[in-house]
Amino acid sequence: MASAAEQLAANMNFGSFQKATELHKRIWFTLIALIVYRLGTYVPIPGINPEAFAAAFSQQSKGILGMFNMFSGGAVQRMAVFSLNVMPYISASIIVQLMGSVYPPWEKLKKEGGEAGRKTLNQYTRYLAVILAIVQSFSIAVGLQSQPNMIVGGIAPVFFIISTVVALTGGTLFLMWLGEQITSRGVGNGVSLIIFAGIVAALPLGVVQMFTQVQTGAMSGFALFAVAVLAVAVIFFIVFIERSQRRLLVHYPKRQQGNRMIGGDTSFIPLKLNTAGVIPPIFASSLLLLPTTAMGFLATANLPNWLQWLPTVVGALQHGQPLFMVLYATLIIFFSFFYTSVVFNPDETAENLRKYGGFMPGIRPGKRTAEYLDYVLTRLTVIGAAYITAVCILPELLMSSMGPTKFALGGTSILIVVTVTMDTVAQIQSHLLAHQYEGLIKKSKLRGGKGR
Repeated sequence: MASAAEQLAANMNFGSFQKATELHKRIWFTLIALIVYRLGTYVPIPGINPEAFAAAFSQQSKGILGMFNMFSGGAVQRMAVFSLNVMPYISASIIVQLMGSVYPPWEKLKKEGGEAGRKTLNQYTRYLAVILAIVQSFSIAVGLQSQPNMIVGGIAPVFFIISTVVALTGGTLFLMWLGEQITSRGVGNGVSLIIFAGIVAALPLGVVQMFTQVQTGAMSGFALFAVAVLAVAVIFFIVFIERSQRRLLVHYPKRQQGNRMIGGDTSFIPLKLNTAGVIPPIFASSLLLLPTTAMGFLATANLPNWLQWLPTVVGALQHGQPLFMVLYATLIIFFSFFYTSVVFNPDETAENLRKYGGFMPGIRPGKRTAEYLDYVLTRLTVIGAAYITAVCILPELLMSSMGPTKFALGGTSILIVVTVTMDTVAQIQSHLLAHQYEGLIKKSKLRGGKGR
């Protein structure tokens, strides 16, 4: 028999959505905030020559700058104030999570601090994000200033560096604030939606370019149809895997409290197939594309004789090359296991179950439960790592067979778009469910008042 929550969820329709006025306000706030973000991607930093920078960017678009440009919705290509996007904040949050597992004071805050400890770690994340943004913006300013093709003009070098650091760091801080506002007053995770908006904004241009290639004969109509079918199939595959989970049954024994018997409930621990999310491909892409970008900046320098082999190796790390795909898959698998071990601790989960009297059928509480959780999680991570690798490597295989100019569909982009969409839809459903509960409570109060 379906539970009350499942019955309410089954009754949700367009009529219930129309009555949820609070949800309407949240959706409108989210849309307006994303529009503000998109407008900011067209505001350039002062002192930049747009034509000269566009020519320089085209030479570096295959490196890590291309990936950052994709996440920022084209802001890097225009060198806008939002060029850094929320990447410093994401890097800072990952560093704080890692430190929270290996640094004892932060580990204590994470485990025993409760809500106050969580707020303290969030504050540390913001401070670290500011430091990373300043360092990255300073590096960008110095790099632009040293370019020989007159990217910077009409402004003194010192003032250009200061204005660039202030503009880029301020843009990142504004996006951090905007993301927190979306999370608290809108719908969905604010930081994820900002990245989502940047990727989706580039999608229409990519579609137009593919149709243009078909018209010019650079790409066949059958290839375009095959890419469209493949994209739909990959989306369905991602949705299926992301919704899949292994449920571990947990029993809570009955106990007597005063004159009453409480407990005796049955619950479960949901373990996702892909616990690491989209972090592994992002990390793997960054590590592999960094040498390509560095060599692009050093192209004008004369390398010593003992480094003449370096351009050949870096050339093998381009998209679609066999060495790139092998290293890409290896790093994705490594980061899948590494990040899963960070976000889910079997020993901590087993200890929490033991404290509250929970146990798994046929497994002793404590160490045996932790070993069983680690056993199940390891096998699920194998499936999840294989799934992420397949989704990210498939576009690389198509690039190597069709050419990079004929195929512009990244596995990381699809993962981010689909997972953020699923999370946002789930939050909308939860708001609708809460609205229906409120309606039922009001009706029950009115009936109770009439009965008196």
